[in-house]
Amino acid sequence: MQQLPLGVRIPDRAVFESFLPARNAEAVAHASALARGELKGSAWFCGPPGAGKSHLLQAACVCASQSGSAAYVPLRELAQLGAGVLEGLRHLQCVCLDDVDIVVRDSDWERALFGLIREVDEFPQRLLLAASAPPALLRWGLPDLASRMSAAAIFQLRPLDESEQQEALQLRARLRGLELPEETSRWLQRRFPRDMRSLYELLDTLDEAALVAQRRLTVPFIRSVLRD
Repeated sequence: MQQLPLGVRIPDRAVFESFLPARNAEAVAHASALARGELKGSAWFCGPPGAGKSHLLQAACVCASQSGSAAYVPLRELAQLGAGVLEGLRHLQCVCLDDVDIVVRDSDWERALFGLIREVDEFPQRLLLAASAPPALLRWGLPDLASRMSAAAIFQLRPLDESEQQEALQLRARLRGLELPEETSRWLQRRFPRDMRSLYELLDTLDEAALVAQRRLTVPFIRSVLRD
């Protein structure tokens, strides 16, 4: 894991290489260009749980931190610390704010967000934001902030369908040095929640078990692990 500002830790697996673009190729390309500094300004990524918003922002932060200063800020986890969390971010080259909708209509947070996005507009910074819905559908307390957020490049992330989920699982397994037979990935899909976060966490657990047991990820082996 890589240690980043605010004590937030990003899993090693949260990189662009492990993100299957599928029907979100334009959003992934834009996030990657922002992370590498090829584009400036702000971008807003929205979609339902499991669509890949957090993965995309974490990957952008990891990529940007390789050549400059960057921070990933999960507001769902840090909102309770207060809007002062944003004060130290204004001089970073790339800032990734996740779950922005958590702090909408909180006056302190909205003022802090407004100050941050003004800095992005005035200086060569990059700001990536994620929420469940686009800015226009959120109930902002500050009209000027709503306007600024709506001016960002906006991308609606689409969840992976069944075949894309299998492809994503195969990709993640290959990057971890695992062999994941197609029948095994299908079995996992049929018996567990079909959001990618749950499937990836399950794959992590099975990876550790397979490493210890020196076994392949066959259906009988997975059944034995899950029974234990």
